[in-house]
Amino acid sequence: MSETEQQPEGGARQALRAPRGTRDVISPEVERWQSVEGATRETFARYGFREMRTPIFEDSVVFEKGTGETSQIVQKETYRFTDLGGHDLTLRPEGTPPVIRAYLEHKLGHSKDVARFYYIGPMFRYERPQKGRYRQFHQIGVEALGSESAALDAEIIDMAMTWLGDLGIESLRLVVNSVGDVDDRPAYMEKLVDAQKVFLGEMSEDSRRRHEVNPLRVFDSKEPEDQPVIEKLPKIIDHLSPQNRAHFDEVCGYLSDWGVGYTIEPRLVRGLDYYRRTVFEISSSALGAQDSLLGGGRYDGLVEQMGGDDVPGVGFAAGLERIVLALPEGAETASLDCYVVTVSRDLMPQAMALMRDLRGRGLRCTADFQDRSMKAQMKAANRSGAPAAVILGPDELSKGVCNLKMMESGEQHEVSLEILATVLAEELHGTGHTG
Repeated sequence: MSETEQQPEGGARQALRAPRGTRDVISPEVERWQSVEGATRETFARYGFREMRTPIFEDSVVFEKGTGETSQIVQKETYRFTDLGGHDLTLRPEGTPPVIRAYLEHKLGHSKDVARFYYIGPMFRYERPQKGRYRQFHQIGVEALGSESAALDAEIIDMAMTWLGDLGIESLRLVVNSVGDVDDRPAYMEKLVDAQKVFLGEMSEDSRRRHEVNPLRVFDSKEPEDQPVIEKLPKIIDHLSPQNRAHFDEVCGYLSDWGVGYTIEPRLVRGLDYYRRTVFEISSSALGAQDSLLGGGRYDGLVEQMGGDDVPGVGFAAGLERIVLALPEGAETASLDCYVVTVSRDLMPQAMALMRDLRGRGLRCTADFQDRSMKAQMKAANRSGAPAAVILGPDELSKGVCNLKMMESGEQHEVSLEILATVLAEELHGTGHTG
């Protein structure tokens, strides 16, 4: 029996629940998601990025080639299955390999221009659920393909910091590093492996496994017993070629010139095997101990590894759930502008006509639709979160007016129906409720 299956007691009906590691996003939280998604599209468009939407599942080989057969994601965490046609498929655990697969399939690099894409969507990994991290989670990511310029690395980092700052997320911390490339790695890896062998008895079981499969990823360990060992290991930033050191210094130079604060963190290597040169991570103390918001870097060689030409690339990915957790209070927009209340049920035709007019002018509104008392309707208006209530009574309608009540202040006054939309928009703007 699976972890989510339980035998009902005494023949009782079993309640249906979302699978472990998944969750429903409902109002008012969903408005915070929409706020983030809207700001994402607006910011990324300013930097010349266009949206791409790839399938939720891919042929498993896409992730074996793209994420790496030795990575923990591919080995232990993927939702991999065989469909009715016998195809080996995997629910996407990350966004970069599908974007590159689409880039190659549709020949999006034929113009030789830098191709800039972003994506927003669900990913799937079978890992232990925790706050802000689920088995179905949502990523916002960007990929820029076609240039190895350090200026592009810096622009990607600057865009990430601008985006998070514009969302109002406070206490942002940017750390950067360089992990070199295939020319730097052999000599450095030999020194790293030799150094790790000295401390194998002091390392965690997982780090000993990483030592055998991918020694660089020992730096990713969060296990307490590994931390003193990691501090004693040689750092790759001290073993870069002159060209890669110059590339990294140029990235840092741009950030310094632009006033983007950063810290060089030699332990930062990122969790995926494909990174080259620049890597970076952004965190916020608003999240507490699990403070990482976003990570990325350069992955020159990955397009070629997946069957294309030697096209350089750089990008990042952020967990949407964690971004939403870090938002300041009140970051969401109200889902309604006003709630229409009628003094008596026979005024519903007038209410419907008014709502059609308001919606036609771009305002968001609804009514009760249950023939309840005015008192019950006002309670529903309050629960809806609408900043204003439009109250219709027979006397007011005979004069061509309504009562407009601002819910937070309780202020109420008559407004001509002819100018209601204009007055309501002005009132909402004054209270900061406009979306």
